[in-house]
Amino acid sequence: MRTDVERPPVAVRVPAPARPRRRLPNPVPGAVLALFFLFFVLPVLWLVLAATKTDDQLVHGHPLSVGSWRALAANWDALTAYQGNAIFRWLGNSALYSFFALAITLCVAIPAGYALAKTAFRGRRVLLVTTLVVMLMPNATLVVPLFLELNTAHLIGTMWSIVLPYAFYPFGVYLAYIYFTTAVPDELLDAARLDGCTEFGAFRRVALPLAMPVVALVGFFSFVANWTNYFLPYVMLPESDQFPVQVGLGTLLNDVPQFNPTAGGLAVERPVLALATLVAIAPVLAVFLFSQRFLVTGMLAGATKN
Repeated sequence: MRTDVERPPVAVRVPAPARPRRRLPNPVPGAVLALFFLFFVLPVLWLVLAATKTDDQLVHGHPLSVGSWRALAANWDALTAYQGNAIFRWLGNSALYSFFALAITLCVAIPAGYALAKTAFRGRRVLLVTTLVVMLMPNATLVVPLFLELNTAHLIGTMWSIVLPYAFYPFGVYLAYIYFTTAVPDELLDAARLDGCTEFGAFRRVALPLAMPVVALVGFFSFVANWTNYFLPYVMLPESDQFPVQVGLGTLLNDVPQFNPTAGGLAVERPVLALATLVAIAPVLAVFLFSQRFLVTGMLAGATKN
């Protein structure tokens, strides 16, 4: 006789999935952006607004208040009238020195980087180490030796006393060396040599077209370094008509009575100095905006291995 009693099935309760906790946003990126804004963007904004004010508004008004077009036009007239349009002569001198030096830099630094990366010759390692050491040295330490050397060659006070030192750019050589070492395969150059190319032909027909991103990168860094250099032309050039714009800004600063109590009759107000600073950095900003696509490509060149 069967005595088993069928038991009803026991319902198994499945626990409900736990709700994901909402994570609080990470405050670090916001804090970094806020610090970046305070230390970099805010001073530039103040400089732009300062050029639109009168000197009294700059001193007694709100730091981030907007001036007027009339004050901006008056500051522009005062700037262009300073020493008979000296600001335009200084800008022209800066462009002349920077572009001449840039042309020589590209003609020297890119082949030098290729030679260090892809050819074997006696003294190659010593030359590479020397390039790195000179690249790490501050530019101010080289001014006195350069002055003595150029004085011996009777080049002080000429354009070449600025152009030739500007053209010596070891950082560009090192960038080209890194690019050709990592981004241009040796097999490609060997194939070009088997097809009858000389070493220079392999560089000109194969390596150089591939190196256009790093050429743009070296060119941009060289141009910025040349345009913003102050100490070297200040030492090498005795005449105001030969000054680049960075040294010209120093001349303007010396004629601001608030910074130099002995300023003479050519007194310069502080908003005029702010406007001159904006004019001095405008070419660098324009070059950056024009070449930023090539700069990003150059910075990423060689980042991956074949």
